[in-house]
This record gives sequence, C-alpha cells and structure tokens, in this order.
Amino acid sequence: MKSSSPESARAKSAPIVRRAVLSALLWMGLLAAPTAASAAELIMFESDTCEWCERFHSEVGPVYPNTAESKCAPLRRVDIHDPRPDDLAHIKGIVYTPTFVLIEEGHEVSRLTGYPGEDFFWSLLERDLKKLHHPCPE
Repeated sequence: MKSSSPESARAKSAPIVRRAVLSALLWMGLLAAPTAASAAELIMFESDTCEWCERFHSEVGPVYPNTAESKCAPLRRVDIHDPRPDDLAHIKGIVYTPTFVLIEEGHEVSRLTGYPGEDFFWSLLERDLKKLHHPCPE
C-alpha cells in the first residue's frame, strides 16, 4: 500500500479548500456570484437599524432572486457601516439607507435613494435597467 506524503495530501485538498472559501465568501455577501448573462449588479447599501431596509427585505427580498430583474442585475447587499469593498470604493455620496446603485461593468448607471414601496421600486428598477448598455432580455 502506498502512503501519501503531506505535500501530496495538501495538493489534493487545495481545490476543496478553495471551493469552501469561495462558497463561504459568497454566502457572507463578501463576493458577488459571477453571472455569465450579466455584467450588471444592483448594490443595496443598507444598515441593521434601517426600518425601510427591513421593509424592502420583507416585501421584495423573498421574490427578487426569482425575477428576470435578478437575472439581469443580481442584488448585492453592503452594510453602510462596514469597510467598502475594493470594487465599490469609487461609489461616493452614500448617506441614506437603503440606497440602491445599479452598476454595469463596474460603473454606476443609476441610483435610487430610499425605498418607495414595492410598486414604485419595481417600476423605477425597470426604468433604470433600460439604461444598461446591455439591456436585459424582456
């Protein structure tokens, strides 16, 4: 029976560890899930103490991942009090929560400050998605 060296055991476990770390970062919201169909993201700047953020999460949050809008611009949540992720450092002027920033290929396309309620949110998001260089399929 062949015994494996510690180096070969580490080499074999490296891809597993790498996948586990990436999965954990995705789950924690520290890394955006790559999407082949979309170069856009909807960034939600939020706070734990924001009542309007809670309302968004109860009204829109459960359905958003299953919508065409989500396929075009996946939602990425960022706590306003946490250090800004490097890829969002260029976004300035975020004061109020929630603030939704539509990003395409790293550039801000539009911004919605506040949560105007479910009906207005969807119509404003639809308007803003039309501003993308690579519009969402209808």
